[in-house]
Amino acid sequence: MGCHYNEVNLTYRLQPMTKKSRGQIEADFTTAIIKFEKEYLGRGPLEARTFFIQDMILVRLQGILTPAELKLAKTREGQALVKETRRQLFETSRDLLAELVRLTVGCQLISLHTDMSTKTGERVVVLTVDEDLNKKFG
Repeated sequence: MGCHYNEVNLTYRLQPMTKKSRGQIEADFTTAIIKFEKEYLGRGPLEARTFFIQDMILVRLQGILTPAELKLAKTREGQALVKETRRQLFETSRDLLAELVRLTVGCQLISLHTDMSTKTGERVVVLTVDEDLNKKFG
C-alpha cells in the first residue's frame, strides 16, 4: 500500500491569509500539521500546539506513538528503531512541509529540525523560515 500524499489537497479550506490574527495563523498551522501527520504518517497526535518565534515555527505534538511503537519502545533497540524510522519519514516529507508552510504562513521553509521522545510520545518540530514572524504577524 503506497502513500501518495502529494496527491492530497493540503489547502483543506484555508481562509485567505489577510486579516487573520497571529493566533488564527498558528491554529491553522496546527490543523495542517495534524492533517499531515494523519495522512502521511498514518496517525495524528492527541494534542498539538504551534508557536511562532521570530523566524521559527515551533510545533509540539503529544501522543504521536501507535500502540505497536509503544510496545517496541520498551527496549533500547526498539526506541532507536522507532526514533530513526519516524525521523526518516518526517525528513523525506520536506517538500510537503515546505508547501504547508507556504500555504498557511506565506513564507519559505529554510530548514527542518525534529526530535521525539519514545518515553513520553512527544515530538518537537522546529521549522526555520525566511521571514521574522513576529514582525509579520505582530
